[in-house]
Amino acid sequence: MPGSERSANIKNRTLGSNLEVSALGLGCMGISRGFGPSGPKDEMIALIRAAVERGVSFFDTAEAYGDNEELVGEALAPFAGQVVIATKFGFAFDDTGNIAGLNSRPDNIRRVTDTSSRRLRVPAIDLLYQHRVDPQVPIEDVAGTVQELIDAGKVKHFGMSEASAETIRRAHAVQPVTAVQSEYSIWWRAPETPETGVLSTCSDLGIGFVPYSPLGKGFLTGTISAQTQFDRTDIRNAIPRFAADARAANRAVVEVLEPIAARRNATPGQVALAWLLAQQPWIVPIPGTRRLSRLEENIAAADVELTADDLREIDNAAGIDVQGERYPAFMQRLIGG
Repeated sequence: MPGSERSANIKNRTLGSNLEVSALGLGCMGISRGFGPSGPKDEMIALIRAAVERGVSFFDTAEAYGDNEELVGEALAPFAGQVVIATKFGFAFDDTGNIAGLNSRPDNIRRVTDTSSRRLRVPAIDLLYQHRVDPQVPIEDVAGTVQELIDAGKVKHFGMSEASAETIRRAHAVQPVTAVQSEYSIWWRAPETPETGVLSTCSDLGIGFVPYSPLGKGFLTGTISAQTQFDRTDIRNAIPRFAADARAANRAVVEVLEPIAARRNATPGQVALAWLLAQQPWIVPIPGTRRLSRLEENIAAADVELTADDLREIDNAAGIDVQGERYPAFMQRLIGG
């Protein structure tokens, strides 16, 4: 595999004022749900531990990811004090455990914090994100509740996910925000636009930025075509951007990456991750995978050096009209996606 011979030594980056993490983290949601059946528990624990052994120190999970917190907690228990674990609050659930709406009321934040700490087997949560902004709860109340949890020693850092620039500023005025997590990749560049102002706000306030789906839910690896068949439980079946005709049209984005990858002895996915790392020193992508080979490929992306010409070529992809919404309508209604 191109690029696989690169060193697995990952340099660190700093989120906010003082949260040091590996330059690439591991998004753990897909290990448990979202992209088809999860792998055997022992294999997924081994995968997470393999990430630590290869230099990854930043792991991302959430209350909303089913049994993922328990899995991550068990996998990382031997590395207590050596890794940073981020988790999230902010949803309401029905009797079957499915997301039923938003809930960032202070009592729920406190409950989730205690429950997540037990599941993760940690005395304090390293980074606690609000998973989605709840319009029914003033963000000042949310930030104030997290501040109380930090003062109580239950949480170390506060984060926000998919929040607007204005909401980030309001929260930060109450409790400094260490990191903002939002979707960001070559085919979803909204955070960098003047219209959203998210990245510029992070820069102004000294907040780190954590892109999820940095590989476009796998599309930017170049391994997904119009003919690809997803497992029936894979969320991509419901995402308009992954409809067969959209995939065929969106292949144009991958075609921008392929010649650059060939020049750099890398893969398209590695180029996509290297592009993110080149945007700002306070950006830390969290690609997810269930496969050791893909984990090693992603880690090696930290060593891919893109030239100014490479970056200009990729920036030209901003003019490609990517087809399809990033979430299905039912998810947009439910979580404000």
